[in-house]
Amino acid sequence: MSAAVKFIDAGVIGHGLAMIVLLTRRIFGLVLTLIAVSLLVFAVMALLPGDPAAITLGTSVTPETLAALRHEMGLDQPLIIRYGQWLAGALTGDLGTSYTYGVPVAGLIAERLTVTLPLAVLAILLSVIIAVPLGVAAAARRGGFFDILAALFSQMGIAVPGFWVGLLLVLLFATSLGWMPAGGFPGWSNGVWPSLKALVLPAVALALPQAAVLTRVTRSAVLDTLHEDFARTATAKGLSRSRVLWGHVVPNALVPVLTILGLQFTFLVAGAVLIENVFTLPGLGRLAYQALSQRDIIVLQDVVQFFAGLVIVVNFLVDLSYLAIDPRLRAGGAQ
Repeated sequence: MSAAVKFIDAGVIGHGLAMIVLLTRRIFGLVLTLIAVSLLVFAVMALLPGDPAAITLGTSVTPETLAALRHEMGLDQPLIIRYGQWLAGALTGDLGTSYTYGVPVAGLIAERLTVTLPLAVLAILLSVIIAVPLGVAAAARRGGFFDILAALFSQMGIAVPGFWVGLLLVLLFATSLGWMPAGGFPGWSNGVWPSLKALVLPAVALALPQAAVLTRVTRSAVLDTLHEDFARTATAKGLSRSRVLWGHVVPNALVPVLTILGLQFTFLVAGAVLIENVFTLPGLGRLAYQALSQRDIIVLQDVVQFFAGLVIVVNFLVDLSYLAIDPRLRAGGAQ
């Protein structure tokens, strides 16, 4: 075996080990972040006013009965003990039992997730389908029709709240035209198309404000990349404008777009609380609202923890996708 081959093999092995170290470091940071966020959420929930046991039993209750229920709920124990018990249960899939519904919270979250997760995925897909082609077209023909259209769409989408868009969509497509249901969710067992049809208007209401932001970011990223040396070199070699744009410029402009998509998932999760209540969808957002109004702390706490963990994991996956898209980041992270 020649010295050159040995050198190449050593370089490949060294790069692979560096990537393993980098991924291990990222995963360790992810776990620490999840634990810190869960502790913070648990502490904030414990500071909320009102006693869940007293709310469950009502006003006409003896102190002995109230104390017995508080002991049964574990509310008479120190905060750190309750957090340790919750964390141990969460690691085994036991998130506690709802005070209101009397069923395991894990089952409630899994049931409601069948509505919220398809809604969020559909909203993300609509946002990308609208924003990326419009942003690329606006950058490719700067000052042209699509650029003006993108500017108007971005300004209007950012200025108008999502729940107001949802109300307008209900008035137009459900009340006036009768094309879509005004609210509710039939359930996946009643057919895929009726269920998807019930999610279309909520997904559009969630997607339009996010698509407005993503359009602006895509346009800026493509404009910056168009002035890079490799884009000018590809054009000088005789490649067509569309091939340079979609084959070279757009792939290299994806990093800021992916960053915004990760952040938008956070806004979609937060916006789902309002949108699901506007359209009376039985999702996680509506479950959180009902738990707050009913003072069902264990459900509210677990839903907020799930939302926070989901956002952290999604942003972690977005960070990992940077390494797959941009080799420069792999080289920098491995150092």
